[in-house]
Amino acid sequence: MKYNKITLRELVGSVLVEEGTENRDIFVIDSDLAKSTTTNKFQDAFPERFFESGIAEQNAMSIAAGMAAEGKIPFYVNFAMFVSGTCWTQLRQICYANLNVKLIATHPGMDGSFDGATHHANEDLALMRVLPNLRILSPSNPDELCQAVKLALAYKGPVYIRCARDEVPNLAAKEEVQMGKAVVMEDLGNDFALIYEGSASELAMRSFEACREKGKKGKLINIFSIKPADTNCIRRIAGQVKKLVTIENHTILGGLGGLVSETVCDMPWHAPVKRVGVEDVFTESGPLKDVKEKYGLTVENVLKKLEED
Repeated sequence: MKYNKITLRELVGSVLVEEGTENRDIFVIDSDLAKSTTTNKFQDAFPERFFESGIAEQNAMSIAAGMAAEGKIPFYVNFAMFVSGTCWTQLRQICYANLNVKLIATHPGMDGSFDGATHHANEDLALMRVLPNLRILSPSNPDELCQAVKLALAYKGPVYIRCARDEVPNLAAKEEVQMGKAVVMEDLGNDFALIYEGSASELAMRSFEACREKGKKGKLINIFSIKPADTNCIRRIAGQVKKLVTIENHTILGGLGGLVSETVCDMPWHAPVKRVGVEDVFTESGPLKDVKEKYGLTVENVLKKLEED
């Protein structure tokens, strides 16, 4: 399949401007990264509803909590490492109070590239998944990003949107996404299933095409909603196919691979689950393509996992 590619973080500011035009309760909070996350577009359009906290991420999260308590709808937008890691204690309190705070996390996984291990967020899904009340969405194309923001606005409670900085396929959404629902992108047979999260969509699609070229007929599953997850879909597919591989721009511990493994572990029988992602290591700084290849996010590694017993 031929397609153009796009980086979703370039669309964040425009999506927020569009929603902010319709809803004046939307506010955006930044921590000195508005240009990198493109929320400077919202700043230009609505300077009175844009708050710059500087490099004080915990304070920014606390400001968001206060705004939500006053009936506003704050979007805190920052790199995934800082939204999930630096602010975890403050976010836990937000989730405990079930406050209506929205989070957009750009540069997830290894998307920090040259910024190095300190800025790579290979643990963000693991950190977010354990928090009660928090919803987690991982869009894989522009339509899904727009829909994720709309779903976040419709939900009264905290929502974490994982937004790729690396390129993803610039394709229309296959269907209108929903919280708690997976998207079956391809269903050609039961030889295998590739299950991926949004920031790994390009690798997943290339891997699926490579499998098809080898004569294998399988399924391609987009887990747009990480939490709540579509456990019925995951269990059904795990009981149908011969091999199952999860693909994520994240550590294999506690992320998508962990989610799928937890979901199927009590089934009397399920396909073997193999995980493609970062092993239990810190990743290095470097060109994004090279870094991902070094840590196993390659078509070759996906095919290798499918051949393992």
